[in-house]
Amino acid sequence: MEEITEGVNNMNIVEGKAKNRIQVSNTKKPLFFYVNLAKRYMQQYNEVELSALGMAISTVVSIAEILKNNGFAVEKKIMTSTVDMKDEARGRPVQKAKIEILLGKTAKFDELMAAQAEERDGGDGEGQS
Repeated sequence: MEEITEGVNNMNIVEGKAKNRIQVSNTKKPLFFYVNLAKRYMQQYNEVELSALGMAISTVVSIAEILKNNGFAVEKKIMTSTVDMKDEARGRPVQKAKIEILLGKTAKFDELMAAQAEERDGGDGEGQS
């Protein structure tokens, strides 16, 4: 959890960009880093926007589905588009697919988060001092 807090605290917010947007990469962090970060953003902002390009799109869809299936989030909006980018290797323009998924908190979000925190902190009491 410290890694997520560090990630939230070290985020550089570009002027005019949404503070509750997570740009997902399928190579930089593990899937559940993004799942937990999205939960943290929903706690702070009541909603989170997941965004990805190209091959990372499947990762964003997986994150959204995990949050929805576990009762943490509801889907508010899905936007798809293509983005013109420059191919680093060849130096020519290429189009990349882009997806943005806006998720909101469910009515039982806070209850689920409290239960999760209790489960993590309380456990079965063994090894506690």
